[in-house]
Amino acid sequence: MHHKTLAELATGLAAKEFSSVELTRHFLNRIRQHDGLLNSFITVCDGQALAQAAAADAARAAGKAGLLTGVPMAQKDIFCTEGVKTTCASKMLDSFISPYNAAVIERSLSAGLVMLGKTNMDEFAMGSSNETSFYGPVKNPWDTTKVPGGSSGGSAAAVAARLAPAATGTDTGGSIRQPAALCNLTGLKPTYGRVSRWGMIAFASSLDQAGPMTQTAEDAALLMNVMAGHDSRDSTCINHPVPDYTANLNDSLQGLRIGLPKQYFGEGLDAGVATVIEQAIAELKKLGATVVDIDLPTSDLAVPAYYVIAPAECSSNLSRFDGVRFGHRCDNPADLTDLYKRSRAEGFGAEVKRRIMVGTYALSAGYYDAYYVQAQKVRRLIKNDFARAFEQCDVIAGPTSPSVAFGLGEKQSDPIAMYLSDIYTIATNLAGLPGMSLPAGFEKNLPVGLQLVGNYWSEAKLLNVAHRYQQVTDWHRRMPATFE
Repeated sequence: MHHKTLAELATGLAAKEFSSVELTRHFLNRIRQHDGLLNSFITVCDGQALAQAAAADAARAAGKAGLLTGVPMAQKDIFCTEGVKTTCASKMLDSFISPYNAAVIERSLSAGLVMLGKTNMDEFAMGSSNETSFYGPVKNPWDTTKVPGGSSGGSAAAVAARLAPAATGTDTGGSIRQPAALCNLTGLKPTYGRVSRWGMIAFASSLDQAGPMTQTAEDAALLMNVMAGHDSRDSTCINHPVPDYTANLNDSLQGLRIGLPKQYFGEGLDAGVATVIEQAIAELKKLGATVVDIDLPTSDLAVPAYYVIAPAECSSNLSRFDGVRFGHRCDNPADLTDLYKRSRAEGFGAEVKRRIMVGTYALSAGYYDAYYVQAQKVRRLIKNDFARAFEQCDVIAGPTSPSVAFGLGEKQSDPIAMYLSDIYTIATNLAGLPGMSLPAGFEKNLPVGLQLVGNYWSEAKLLNVAHRYQQVTDWHRRMPATFE
């Protein structure tokens, strides 16, 4: 059953080939069997998942089932889940049990989806390798000496090893797309404001966006039908019509204009990855697309701008975790100052502390105008670059990551090298645009992801392009032999 896609599992449930309880038990058994090797889950919800599955079977028997009723999935441990530990992979929240469900969780449960558990991640979503987690690093199912990418590495590893048929992720600078690329998945970051952030623990509020991580574009479309929509509780969630994301998956690509930015194919891109991406674009051309060379002249400024803006917002957002209002509290504080200092020092990991300090510095008196304001001006230039590009093309294509998965520990001592692994994904978040990664082939026996970026609200078009590509290739069907 674990070889089936989300769509195939939904069809199987409807045809009564298996029950939701049988399906859920199958995936829970796979988690028990394999996750000791991967460390992709922080919490596994055995009892709760089976109860939800039994309720789904009852709803289906009563003729009250929706399309995805009874299908199991995993949730990134950044979404608040009522009665279940929500940690953000941090010691700071190790004992936090949320009293409510995040909007994404509400929508999933309303659709009848079964929650298998909460997946591991980089601490507070800060990282590109899933090595900053308080619960230990996640390993890539394709090679357990390699990273799965981050921060949604637990979700990526779980789906790639078929411990779950799908999972949620969040993307602040590439944290859905980069792990999707390194683990051979389809991962979609929607337009900023498309999916409610209510109940999603914030890293950088103007950048964070939730999205699906799945085997196929069809599966991602099914989950987008569940996740997308306006939520009045989230002031950043935009009231924009939500289409049926599955309706146009099979549309022809004849006449589609694909923009290729010269900046994405130059120095820093692994030659083998470049070859795979070129072959993927050739397949899209066979399907009727045309290629247009475009220029994104400020793309080299995306990483430095991001690493001013994101830490500044994280410094503000994480100020609430002080040992008084939220989070870990140190033992026997001498006074209030000691309580604050030791609680935060003990509760946060090294990368989170680094970003808080950078962000606090950038926002401090005398430096706010020099750094934060300038970074926001660069952000506008990047947005303008994309606007000009979309006058010439419909979709922008390129590599998701400059290399295949790197070794565990390989970049931990060099934060800048780690940050540059998101060089092709960050600009999309700064501009608020939708982007996705899809399996495009292999280099050195490790997956390579093709990135597609669209104009605002064009998720359906991106899914259409990805689906048509997946109809003529089988990269997305391949899974690590160890987990067959």
